[in-house]
Order: sequence, then C-alpha cells, then structure tokens
Amino acid sequence: MTTTPPLRVVFMGTPDFAVASLQALLDGPDEVVAVISQPDRPKGRGKKLSPPPVKTLAAAHGIPVLQPLKIRTEAFRDELLAFNPDLVVVAAYGRILPPSLLHLAPFGAINVHGSLLPRHRGAAPVQWAIINGDREVGVTIIQMDEGMDTGDILLAEAMTADPDETAGSLFVKLAELGGRTLRRAIDRLKAGNLPPTPQDHSRATAAPMLKKEDGIIDWSLPAERLHCLIRGLDPWPAASCRIGDQRCNLFSPEVIHKDSEAAPGTVVAATKEGLLIATGYNLLLIREIQPEGRKRMAVSAFLCGHPLTPGTLLAP
Repeated sequence: MTTTPPLRVVFMGTPDFAVASLQALLDGPDEVVAVISQPDRPKGRGKKLSPPPVKTLAAAHGIPVLQPLKIRTEAFRDELLAFNPDLVVVAAYGRILPPSLLHLAPFGAINVHGSLLPRHRGAAPVQWAIINGDREVGVTIIQMDEGMDTGDILLAEAMTADPDETAGSLFVKLAELGGRTLRRAIDRLKAGNLPPTPQDHSRATAAPMLKKEDGIIDWSLPAERLHCLIRGLDPWPAASCRIGDQRCNLFSPEVIHKDSEAAPGTVVAATKEGLLIATGYNLLLIREIQPEGRKRMAVSAFLCGHPLTPGTLLAP
C-alpha cells in the first residue's frame, strides 16, 4: 500500500472560526510550517493588545507566527517561500490574497468558507445565512483565485440550521464542520481525486461585513423577518431599538402567530415571559434584552427596574 508524503502547509487565519481548521491540520499527517495572522488588536476596557485566537493556538504548538501589516510585498512573499510550502490554507484571514501568494505553493491556495458558495460571498456569510432565513447552510472549500470567494469549488458540506439558530451558535458548528471538510479535501487533493467545479456566478449573493446600523429594527417588517434578523446579529452587532431614552439590544425572539391592531413597534404585553411586540405581520416575543452599557439579561429582570405598560411604542 502506498502512502502520500505529508504536505508542508502555511496556514492563514485570524478569528475563532479559523481555529478549528488549524486544529484539524495539527491533528492530521501534514506539517504546519508557519501561521499567518492579523496583528494583535486592542481589546476590552483597558485596550490591552490581545493576540488573535489562531496565533494563540499556533504558539502553543511552537509554530512560527507571522503578523505582517502588509502582504503585497516581495519581502513577505520571500519570507513565506523560505518555509518551502506545498500548500497555503486560508480560513477567515481577513485580507484578499495577491496573485503572488495564491501561486506561492505547488498546490496553490485553498480557502475554508462558511457558506454553500456561490451563496453568501463575503466577510459575514454565517450571519447573512440566518438573516436571510436559510435552513440549509454549510461550508465550501475552494481553490482560491483573485476574486472575493469566486474560486472553483473543491468540496462542500451542507447541514440543516436549527430553527432558533443564532450567528454565534452556527459559527461554532460551521467552524467544526469546516475543519473536518478541510481534512477530507486535503486527503483527496494529495490523492489526485479532487476535481475543481466552477461556481455558477449567476447564483451568487453577497455577504458584506456588518455594521451596527444594520441592527436598527424596522418594526413594520413581518415578525418572521425580524426573528431572522435578531438571531443573525446575535451576538454582534445585535439588533436594537430605543425603549424610552435608552438604546437596548434584543435577543431570543419567538414568532407569535397572532394578529394585532396595534401599530408596529407597540408593546402589546410586558410579562415575565418577555416583551410581546406588534410588527408588520404577527407578533414578536423578546425574551432577552441588553440595555446600553449593561449585561445581557432576561426581560423579566429588566422589567423589575424598568416597568413597561402595554401601548408603549418602541422607537428605532
């Protein structure tokens, strides 16, 4: 029985989503010779520099970590060439790779993307999948080209999202699925039985980076749409509205299939179960809330200090 020699892999990734892919490589037969991650960023109230999760994992395994400010330089390309890589693996690195890095290694560069491409190309595929109400979600391994998630598909794996899935919970599931799918893809790549399939660009949708403004709630929308929006923005940037003079983030929604003559945004009931709010169609029950500058809490706890009466109108 013949075995393929291990590959020398350069891994490029930054946030939690990429950790599972790096761990899958570390648990496999191939050698991660270097890790490229974004620079340390200020974090928390003290704004202390904190390393990206991928850097922390790599350092724990004694793998060299590079955190360049610029990747489109000849000096950086030469630095990576010195590791003599066979393959570059990218997972949520945070920058578009130039051609000099895409063709650095004999096997090129492959990417672990958190959607079923060509749906949800861009920086926030997991969040947009939930916002758009997708039930079938998944990950795609692509051979990278110069576009934004436009490369040929090497391998895809689908799963069904739970009805109350949030971006936070789905991130964890897709990260693990991405790691397993990456391992399978590399094994097949080495065996020479992973033919690329061009994407159908006519079916492509965008998943741009989210902003806080994307979370401003329009109560005239149907409850089903708001149910998806609130879950898709949990935990960040969070869907929000104004209750009196304070901005509050809303979580844990439930669609109540019941008509109401109240104007959209009106509090129909405020009980220990949550806030029952009128929308453009059906009612929406909110079970958790986070007032500005405070921790996330059950609505019942919020109402102890901020009683609300039916008829209160929630502003955008």
